[in-house]
Amino acid sequence: MLKQYLEAGKIVGTHGLKGEVRIDPWCDNAEFLCKFKKLYYADGTEIPVVSARPHKNIAIVLFKGITSIEQAEVLRGKIVYINRKDAHLPKNTYFIQDIIGLKVFDADTNEEYGEVTDVMKTGANDVYQITRDGKDYLIPVIPDVVIKTDIENGILLIRLLEGIFDDED
Repeated sequence: MLKQYLEAGKIVGTHGLKGEVRIDPWCDNAEFLCKFKKLYYADGTEIPVVSARPHKNIAIVLFKGITSIEQAEVLRGKIVYINRKDAHLPKNTYFIQDIIGLKVFDADTNEEYGEVTDVMKTGANDVYQITRDGKDYLIPVIPDVVIKTDIENGILLIRLLEGIFDDED
């Protein structure tokens, strides 16, 4: 089952004297995080956003009701979440939290290869770590390899490039 609230970042400090906080984004970038008008705590409590702007690799955010550095300091270390329904992702784009845990199968033979245990952002394309019998394998997330991502059913269909699982002997 898909989580309604997804970890989006961590409040790492304050900014200025008027209650703004610095958030280290755990999503693609600070610009993405700054698009949200509401963030949430782990328990689902809504935190209305008054203003948000990217600054280098962090987001500077002012929450409703937070008007001083003292109030902002209390928030340091808290994790903020986004509501899945508020996020509008492009087609064939997924949350990392939804990819991890997918069962991986061969698109042609239906052989099970293991489970996605990590997603690495490499720049050119993402790389999925697949764990099988305690061993980790890496596959590039490119159209020739990743054939179908079925989040609802927990399945990733792939077509292997030569050599990925060849060390099985």
